[in-house]
Amino acid sequence: MKAKPCINSLTVKNSHVLPPDTNSHGTLFGGKLMAYVDDVAAIAATRHARMPVVTASTDSVDFLNPVKEGNTICLEAYVTYTHRTSMEIFVKAITENLITGERQVCTTAFLTMVALDEEGKPTEVPPVLPESEEEKWLHAGAAKRAEYRRNRRKESKELAERFGASFPWDPTTNQKA
Repeated sequence: MKAKPCINSLTVKNSHVLPPDTNSHGTLFGGKLMAYVDDVAAIAATRHARMPVVTASTDSVDFLNPVKEGNTICLEAYVTYTHRTSMEIFVKAITENLITGERQVCTTAFLTMVALDEEGKPTEVPPVLPESEEEKWLHAGAAKRAEYRRNRRKESKELAERFGASFPWDPTTNQKA
């Protein structure tokens, strides 16, 4: 498969932060921001693979600055690295006060998406071609981040096996099982 430039997958989403999007502090719900992050990452991955994708993982999402009611939020995403069937997508979110013009990065995140074929099975994706200095920097660190994700996933599976699917209490009586 021929490599595709990172810029080909660039996805930008802007939203005005309205009262229903905010918590009691007048700032954007963290879950709403995470949904935006997942959405732009999925669009970027689909643009790169030109196939349906699913989210395999989301790295830590750090809320660096609040996104206030009345501000806008602009998210940028693009594919930074590919493996056989998976893609790493970098997402940067910027909040802007439309009155003052002040802009701040409010979060950054990496997500892993997997491309699916017609039967819903993982399928190969084209490699990515980093061109800008930022793209090359992100691409250079991708293998290390992928190794970290593999280790984290292994730990998550161990936790799932240890704690299982049963509840430690009976949800119908709200008492210990």
